[in-house]
This record gives sequence, C-alpha cells and structure tokens, in this order.
Amino acid sequence: MKVLLYIYESTFINLVTMSDTLTRLEYLSGAKCFRQISEKLYIEGDKIYKEAGIDFKASWFSVYYTLVLADSPLTVMQISEQIAFSHITVKNVLRELESAELINIAPNPDDKRSKLISLAPKGRFLLRQLKPTWLAFASALKRTFQSGHPDFMNILDRIDKELDTNPIHEIVAGKTTEAVAILDYKPSLKKYFYELAGPWLSEVANGNLEAEDLDTLNNPDEAYIIQGGFLFFASYKNHIVGCVALKRLDEDSFEIAKLYINSTYRNLGVASKLIERCISRCQENFASELWIQSTMSMQEAHKLYHKLGFTDQEAPPQMQILERTEKIMCLNLS
Repeated sequence: MKVLLYIYESTFINLVTMSDTLTRLEYLSGAKCFRQISEKLYIEGDKIYKEAGIDFKASWFSVYYTLVLADSPLTVMQISEQIAFSHITVKNVLRELESAELINIAPNPDDKRSKLISLAPKGRFLLRQLKPTWLAFASALKRTFQSGHPDFMNILDRIDKELDTNPIHEIVAGKTTEAVAILDYKPSLKKYFYELAGPWLSEVANGNLEAEDLDTLNNPDEAYIIQGGFLFFASYKNHIVGCVALKRLDEDSFEIAKLYINSTYRNLGVASKLIERCISRCQENFASELWIQSTMSMQEAHKLYHKLGFTDQEAPPQMQILERTEKIMCLNLS
C-alpha cells in the first residue's frame, strides 16, 4: 500500500511540475497561433472573393495593392521593401498575378538583372470590383480583431517594432537592456506623480503654477481617476522614471496631461510607451478622440506626437485651456 501511495504521490508531483513548466512555456506557441490565424484569414478571404464572383486571391492583396498605389512601375526589390515580404514570396505572387493577366512585367532599361512590374489593363479594371469588397472585408476584420483587443492593430505594430529593436535571440543571450514597463496607478505610486511632474511643470510655467496644476499634482487620483480618467507610470530597473495622466473630457474623448520623463531616461522610448498605453486605454473605452495641450518650446515632443498620428486642431468646447497652452493637437481614434 505504501509503495502504491508513493507511486501516486510521485506521479502527481511530476504532473504538477510538468503543468507548471508548460504554463511557463506557453509563449512558445505564439508563432503557431499567429500562423493559424493568418491561414484562417487567407481561407476566409478566398471565400469572400469567390462568393463575390471575383477571380482574386487573398494572398495577392499586399503585392497587388502596392502596384495600385505606385505612380510608376516597380522592381521586385522595391515591392519587397515596401511590404516587408521576402523576394521569393513576392516573385511567387507576381507569377500568379501574371498568369491571371493582372500585371505586366517588362525589362528594366536601367538594370538588366531586374524587371519592371505594373498593373495591366485587366488589373486596373478589376480594382473597381475589388473596392466595395475590400471595404466590407476591412469592416469585418476590424470587428474580429477588436474582439481580441480594441487596439489590436497597434499592439501588433508595437510587437513588430520590438522584434526589430530587441530580437528574441539577443534577449535569450542576455544581450539586450531591461525593458521599460508601464504600470497602472496604485496608491504607492501617487507620490511619484508630484516628484516627476512638479519640478518640470514649475520650470515650464516659470514658477507660476496654475490652480489646476496644484490640484492635479497633489491629488492626481481625485483629479483624474475619480473623474473617469487614468494614471500611468513608467518603471525601469525598479525606478519610476515617467508618468502621464489620461484625463476624461466627456463620454467619447480624453486628454493627455502631465506627461513627464526623467531626463536621465529619455533615450529609452519611455514617452512613446506612455502615450501608446494612453491610446490603448482610449481604444478599450471606445473613445473617438485623444487630445493634448502643449507649448511651442516643446519641439521634440511635437515631433513624437506627429509621428504617433496627432494633428493640429482647434480646442473642443469641453477642454479646459491652460494659460500657457500655445498648441493643441488631436488623435482621431474612430
């Protein structure tokens, strides 16, 4: 009996240990998951084109649409660079498009080793049929992707950029620096809001802090969270190095406020990560607009805002304009 009990306990312990190990290894199946989703989307896309009576394949889209947008014929290398596909993949798609008589392939007078590719008359005519189908397809994809997360496309883009910045093999080899983590507000982080943003804001305002500044710096939880907004903090190597407030303006819009990064850590992309978290939280709340107020002296910040999609706009009526504000920008999220 003792032997049987020992065997049972040993087996149970081994199973628990294996289960814990598999849980820690679950991210290894990420590539498989991406591939399965991709394959399903290609299959669904082909069904959509077939049911619409259009002789087109989902796998052709990226190459075909690149040629649609081109002002002049493109080489294989140019197409490959624009859509980040391998040369072999692009050549295979071009071969199928040529067989379907949708493209023309001509010699390149400037380089005998390459060819120039452009849409054939049949390919341009097909575009008229494809446009309404693409609009319906894109709407369906948006609904599907948002079931995973409202900011899914931006999340994918950030993963792609992270892979470029910190390749997995370098992370495994320990060759990369520690990542910046973005934290949601908790009471223990409250003091850092004033410590980070207070001195900076006082300098920007030449020591003349507005009443709104004093209230929000000392009571960020009451000023933002209780009003339906959010607070985020950036952590790097166990140090809080940045902060930002996401102020709710109304049911459908938010405003970025008090964005500050410790000057010692301004080469780590902290500001981008904080703003991206704000964008994601806006998307999660189905907001349509994200606003920001700024001064003309913050040129580097303006470049970042433009890069992330913000454009110059007139202030909305629900925004409380600060006296020092010289520039107002908005990101359309709808």
